[in-house]
Amino acid sequence: MLKTHRPAFALTGAGVSTESGIPDFRSPGTGLWTKIDPAKAASLSALKRDPARFYDINLDRWLGCAGAKPNSAHQALALLEKEGYLVGVITQNIDGLHRQAGSKRVWEVHGHLRTCRCMDCKESQPFGELVNKVRTGENPPLCPSCSGVLRPEVVLFEDAMSRDFYNATEVLKGSQLLLVVGSSLQVYPAAGLPGLARRVVIINREPTQWDEQADLVIHRSAGEVFQDLLKEMGKTG
Repeated sequence: MLKTHRPAFALTGAGVSTESGIPDFRSPGTGLWTKIDPAKAASLSALKRDPARFYDINLDRWLGCAGAKPNSAHQALALLEKEGYLVGVITQNIDGLHRQAGSKRVWEVHGHLRTCRCMDCKESQPFGELVNKVRTGENPPLCPSCSGVLRPEVVLFEDAMSRDFYNATEVLKGSQLLLVVGSSLQVYPAAGLPGLARRVVIINREPTQWDEQADLVIHRSAGEVFQDLLKEMGKTG
């Protein structure tokens, strides 16, 4: 399908990064959102209502992404882009691992952890500045310019979607193939993106709502699938 259906894209979710040691959110019994209510813990209203508690709950989870390294699935997607089989990767993840793996065209529809911004004056700061402030006892972390509360450059529940999301909806129009990798396809509006592609492949450990409509469904780990795929295509990382 990759050889005959172009342009092709990948859409990735938390499941693509579990083999890098980053927990996913919705796997039965183990996913983070099966233990806490994301609408209460990771929402814009939670940040505004009690920013100190918001960081107490969420900062360690974000810092868990900091030491992670790309796995074989990230590397395979970067290679497929380099070889011309994929235009690029649309990701729901904020961990930055696709960029680390070498993917050049990445649409981070839920934002990223490279920067943060002031909720009042909108001035941007490196995300590390926010982390340092909280670690040294300044919680909530405040803007050095106006003393407004700093927030991560991620899309929280109740937030407007990122510019990358709207750009992704445009680039997907007319796409012939979308590989959905490690996404439960439960979080909208990103979960609606497969509807823009002519053909859809699902690679996910658990069933998704798109399985019956997809052209191909593989319930295995992303790393295993892409290792087999590259071997079949005669490609190596």
